[in-house]
Amino acid sequence: MQLIEFLAPHFAFVSDPTAWVALLTLIVLEVVLGIDNLIFISILTNKLPEAQRARARRLGISAALIMRLVLLATISIIVQLTAPVFTAFGHGFSWRDLILIAGGLFLVWKATKEIHHTVDLEDHQDTMMGQTLQLSLAGAIFQILLLDLVFSIDSIITAVGMTDEIAIMYIAVIVAVTVMMLAAGPLADFIAKNPSIVMLALSFLLMIGMTLIADGMGFHVPKGYIYAAMGFSALVEGLNMLARRRRKAKAGGH
Repeated sequence: MQLIEFLAPHFAFVSDPTAWVALLTLIVLEVVLGIDNLIFISILTNKLPEAQRARARRLGISAALIMRLVLLATISIIVQLTAPVFTAFGHGFSWRDLILIAGGLFLVWKATKEIHHTVDLEDHQDTMMGQTLQLSLAGAIFQILLLDLVFSIDSIITAVGMTDEIAIMYIAVIVAVTVMMLAAGPLADFIAKNPSIVMLALSFLLMIGMTLIADGMGFHVPKGYIYAAMGFSALVEGLNMLARRRRKAKAGGH
């Protein structure tokens, strides 16, 4: 009974239609923001032995959920992360900015190394990416956690900007991460079966990394532009894949 009395104020929004609109909008936003995280997890786990991939994806996405829920529990601290801690080049840098820049640099480095490995097949055994091919489960989880932190902070700050209802934030995050969990396997399999998609996905990571750096430096790029560019590129690649399949089918028919 005491638990119901404690929770009741947090779920008062159920009778408010505008709160339901905010919940649905936030769920969509959280799912869209999770795409970046999901692409990175899919590419990274495909470097593991096949028997470990599903486990790594589950652990990585579960860690993302726990991290987001913990950050929501410390929401007063998260909000303070947007306060400037020092000024340079005429821009006040907050802890959020520094985290975004660090995460962006990591993504740019990772995507560049992966592209180098994909393009230069002869040299990969002697490069750092040659080591990544032998990536351990612990190493994969560590890198996923690193990016989870960056994407989680951005996700939670977005949630704070959308609504004041903590219950709505929790529901939206849980639903979004559940969608990520369900989509991770099919996305990773699709990327593994279509080599040309790997280069496209790495290009997306490169673009996302540069966007995070720009955002941290005070140059905000609307997410709509980023996802529109990604959608257009995916559409063009889909047409290329369709054309290749038709050419193969035609050649096989002869």
